[in-house]
Amino acid sequence: MAKDWTPSSWRNKPIEQVPDYPDATALADTEARLATFPPLVFAGEARKLTRALGEVAEGRSFLLQGGDCAESFAEHGADNIRDFFRAFLQMAVVLTFGASQPVVKVGRIAGQFAKPRSSPMESVNGVSLPSYRGDIVNGTGFDAASRIPNPERQIEAYRQSAATLNLLRAFAQGGYANLDNVHQWMLGFVAGSPAAERYGDLADRISETMNFMRAIGITADTHPNLRETDFFTSHEALLLGYEQALTRVDSTSGDWYATSGHMIWIGDRTRQEANAHVEFCRGIKNPVGLKCGPSMDADGLLRLIDVLNPENKPGRLTLIGRFGHEKVGEHLPRLIRAVAKEGRKVVWSCDPMHGNTITLNNYKTRPFDRILAEVQSFFDIHRAEGTHAGGIHIEMTGKDVTECTGGSRMVSAENLSDRYHTHCDPRLNANQALELAFLVAELLKKEVEMQAPRKASGF
Repeated sequence: MAKDWTPSSWRNKPIEQVPDYPDATALADTEARLATFPPLVFAGEARKLTRALGEVAEGRSFLLQGGDCAESFAEHGADNIRDFFRAFLQMAVVLTFGASQPVVKVGRIAGQFAKPRSSPMESVNGVSLPSYRGDIVNGTGFDAASRIPNPERQIEAYRQSAATLNLLRAFAQGGYANLDNVHQWMLGFVAGSPAAERYGDLADRISETMNFMRAIGITADTHPNLRETDFFTSHEALLLGYEQALTRVDSTSGDWYATSGHMIWIGDRTRQEANAHVEFCRGIKNPVGLKCGPSMDADGLLRLIDVLNPENKPGRLTLIGRFGHEKVGEHLPRLIRAVAKEGRKVVWSCDPMHGNTITLNNYKTRPFDRILAEVQSFFDIHRAEGTHAGGIHIEMTGKDVTECTGGSRMVSAENLSDRYHTHCDPRLNANQALELAFLVAELLKKEVEMQAPRKASGF
């Protein structure tokens, strides 16, 4: 166990982004109930993800992390989960096949309910109310009653996460991820787009390969990895009372694990070294992510690495850069050099979403060309520094939304109002996400070709 750490030691530290619950007794009662609930994920699964991310840290795999900006209670349904999983599988197979490199699949799902806010209040037409902080805290309706933080929402978030995880496990292990289904993952509204045509060509090649393998006796029945895939969940560990309630001791190792998700991360607004969120995350054994924005300096990053990964274990810590396409070239290289100089084992991942948010026609949006530009710069910088561009971290959905402008099926500023469904920040639709996957696959292929050959692995 980390020195002088307990699951509740964060309560003695300063904390940012905490909701103002009006009834402390009700909050304590809710957390006590959650502490009696079954774990959502298990220690062995979290250790498996750490090992997989260790391969990413060593340059032998790639991390694909993505999903909703903020999950909602209203949109929870089997079809939405299935369509997200289909879009995610498409991205993963494009990356795996295109770059001949294993892909670690981590969703922003089954727990991504809480959101940090730049201001505790928001105003509309002269009326000010507490900001919406995600469905686990309060409601989206712009009225006083909806915006009161309600601890009962944590119970609903837990139950929705459990149901989502149940379906995701069935999809990942029950045959839906079978490579024989590679054509069936195509979503109807994506069909006919340039990205869909490229995907169809790739799927044909995979199907030909599967037919050949069957002919020589290699089938999904004899090799389960052809019909199953590992899929992990993640979210920002913002609501620490909820996280503490679901933190449990692993009976086999005696270590503490956050059982709310396989991987949790610390946001750019809550990464203060002496504060509560870093304190909580330093003691759990799950793989942990750390968002790094333009205000992160090299010395501060090294101190945080020492706190969060004192044993320098590959796979324990993922650094998620969210700089913006115009600032990544200024800030990322110095952080990479500082980490490399000290020999720290980390996964470098690119979040090209949060630094590229603008407002058009009164809608928050993210131009697709800026997203692509930051990803391109991320790979270019790592190539120049001789380090591994280890992953991407994106906000996406399997739905046909119009939230991010651009893409081959052009979403214009005038189109934003057509299907703008997000409760918080804009997400890539499935077609845009697939386009991004092809770009990343090409960049990964160049990286692999420039470095020593790596052993290819199956999907």
